[in-house]
Amino acid sequence: MMHTRPATQLPCGRHRLDLSFPRVMGILNVTPDSFSDGGRHVALDDALWRAEQMLAEGAAIIDVGGESTRPGAAPVSPDQELDRVVPVVEALVRELDALVSVDTSTPEVMREASLKGAGMINDVRNLRREGAMMAAATSGLPVCLMHMVGEPGDMQDAPHYDRPVEEAVADFLAQRIADCEASGLRRERLLLDPGFGFAKTVEHNLRLLHHMDHLERLGLPLLVGMSRKSMIGKVLDRPVEERLPGGLALSALAVERGARILRVHDVAPHVDAVNMTWAVLKEGCEND
Repeated sequence: MMHTRPATQLPCGRHRLDLSFPRVMGILNVTPDSFSDGGRHVALDDALWRAEQMLAEGAAIIDVGGESTRPGAAPVSPDQELDRVVPVVEALVRELDALVSVDTSTPEVMREASLKGAGMINDVRNLRREGAMMAAATSGLPVCLMHMVGEPGDMQDAPHYDRPVEEAVADFLAQRIADCEASGLRRERLLLDPGFGFAKTVEHNLRLLHHMDHLERLGLPLLVGMSRKSMIGKVLDRPVEERLPGGLALSALAVERGARILRVHDVAPHVDAVNMTWAVLKEGCEND
């Protein structure tokens, strides 16, 4: 397994993202059915207000999604996703000069969002939809590949791995890296997401975070999303609206294990948690 260090400067369209320290990505769902904030930011003015708030709180990236990927979610049509996502991307770029990531698996959305100024593609299906690999390769943008088995509609139907989950996830992502390179999507444009909560039990999620060094060895920036997820609710017996403390603990652990982007709903407290964790880690490195 490779042990190269990930690049610290990631070109993202008109922006350049500094990943020499961990950054926070704010979640902006423009869907009616996302698991914790569905329907809140569907209107363009609401989406703009929320994005401006997250940027003021320290978000480096705004991740715009128009298709819910919660367990059991049904897919939406490309036209419906385009109508939800593209006007928001265009407005965030024009009004806020934001670095926008588009959370999509749909080739048409990748193409249109990149034309409107998006700086990153974040695909939970790791470019498996027909045409997605080509759309991502020709966009010129960095792409985050996430581990997921199956589809959101069935991914939580008794997920099982025949070997330690961290090995299965690392090997899966290594193969997708190879597939991308074979299709003209250069390695230096890729990021990796372990896919916490996607086709994984609570035990899988906890073990995967504990052994996240298996993914760090792939030598690419790691993006981690655990904000408000059911793993927190099941371990702590907390509803969605009471999962922030558990999420902060998970973000701190993820940074300690190599994460460079934390995808979250509650930006301000996560920025503090990430920066505090990084200050301790940096101090330890400088004095070793």
